[in-house]
Amino acid sequence: MKIVVLGGYGVFGSKLVALLLRDGHQVIVAGRSATKAKAFAGGHDVRVLVLDRAGDLAPLWQVGADAVVDAAGPFHAYGDDPYRLAQQCVSNGVHYLDLADDPAFCAGIAGLDDAARAAGVFVLSGASSVPAISSAVVADLAADADEVDMISTAILPGNRAPRGRAVVESILNQCGRPFEARIAGQPASVRSWSRPAVFDLGQGISRKAWMMEVPDNRLFGPVFGARSVLFRAGMELAVMNHTLAAVSWLRARLGFGIPGWFISLLLWIAERLKPIGTDTGGMSVAVTMRRGATWSRCTLRLVAVAGDGPSIPAVASRVVLRDPAAVPAGARPAIAAVSRAQVEEGMSDLAVTTEVVEEEITPLFPRFLGADFHALPDLVQQAHIVPAPRRWTGRARVTRGASLWSRVLAALFRFPAATDDIPVSVLMTPIGDGETWERQFGSQTFRSHLRVADGKMTERFGPFTFKLGLHVADNALHFPVASGHLGPIPLPRFLLPVSEAREFVAGGRFNFDVKLRAPLTGALMVHYQGWLT
Repeated sequence: MKIVVLGGYGVFGSKLVALLLRDGHQVIVAGRSATKAKAFAGGHDVRVLVLDRAGDLAPLWQVGADAVVDAAGPFHAYGDDPYRLAQQCVSNGVHYLDLADDPAFCAGIAGLDDAARAAGVFVLSGASSVPAISSAVVADLAADADEVDMISTAILPGNRAPRGRAVVESILNQCGRPFEARIAGQPASVRSWSRPAVFDLGQGISRKAWMMEVPDNRLFGPVFGARSVLFRAGMELAVMNHTLAAVSWLRARLGFGIPGWFISLLLWIAERLKPIGTDTGGMSVAVTMRRGATWSRCTLRLVAVAGDGPSIPAVASRVVLRDPAAVPAGARPAIAAVSRAQVEEGMSDLAVTTEVVEEEITPLFPRFLGADFHALPDLVQQAHIVPAPRRWTGRARVTRGASLWSRVLAALFRFPAATDDIPVSVLMTPIGDGETWERQFGSQTFRSHLRVADGKMTERFGPFTFKLGLHVADNALHFPVASGHLGPIPLPRFLLPVSEAREFVAGGRFNFDVKLRAPLTGALMVHYQGWLT
């Protein structure tokens, strides 16, 4: 095939060009910079086409290309007519692919579907790591699932991987902005580059990543029926991750833009830090699913070494262009446009290894309580079967203590204000070997993290960790406080709060009744009670 790669001298475009040349295609490298294009062509058997994608596109059709791949970006900045190139490809009977990771751009490409079908060409957006490769993996891992609950993907490049300006600009453009993620079957507003999690890639490689928006967030729920779809990205160096996390936090509060000089500064700093770290990168795609009565998490771990990580985003386009006749005409995001087997074949000449790890999931409370768990009422059991994020909603009544000491402590722990009736929701999210509970009373939220330590269920509120005497009695689940720590320092008994907390079934609904008394005085801090469904 004769293929034009727009941005073919860039970070990902150049990797795609190299792969296409290996496959025997005729490749034309196109872009605005004649200097960069000619410099790249000096080391590769390619033709050069100087072209501005926003300008006159006639030279594209004069070279007689069979396909055009847009590897330029950043796709969020394509202006008022973002699909101009794709539309003209359709009009000229030329196949089109792009490496877009912008959700709106990727989803919107479907507007060209009728025209592409009529022209007999395919138009695929996101023929890259996401959503093309991630969806290929999900489709394979979940092929025999009765229910897909959560899809969690992470991309974790090595620090020595090259960084193009378009990629950095794309990351910074959304950093700190809210986006809509699908969590526990409902849309949830999430701040970009927040909520970090740790990912194990095997081979002794473990890295942290932060939530970002990609096409997967919008598209995978309807396609795979997933209740939760999460994507994260992370750098190898902690200093770079935490710098972005700080920018995200500040930008969310101050609302500033990202000037060009700041992008240049970060690129300059990143270049100075290149000698630190490695050229080892990875990708993790995990599917939490149910087969029969068994919950499991199936994870594909991909590790790229020897600098081959930046070639991964080019693999999906490579695979498509190996057999274009097999791709149905039409315009759509590149979801499951290729199979996992094709992707792995497309990486076979790269320094890439993959493995699939499957683990059966026993949620925290059934694991801790053992046989006692099954003595609980069914609705209480259901509330604690949490293989993936679960959201319960209902109503509550809140009473607050009147003393100054009680009010200070209640404010410290962000307990809800007093009210006779308020909407309440509880989002339970498995994190590592524990669960994070995010309780929302009206607009007020407070969080805690539960896990088992030293044979006891513990609950952490910020720097305070309490061991709970969790037990089943009188057809209810009870949560008394047994001991506590402030950081590593044990709290004497007189400094412990007194907890009278239980979960039970009444009126055919799950009910909660939590009364907390202040240490030292025993005065009421907060008492909240209500129901959830």
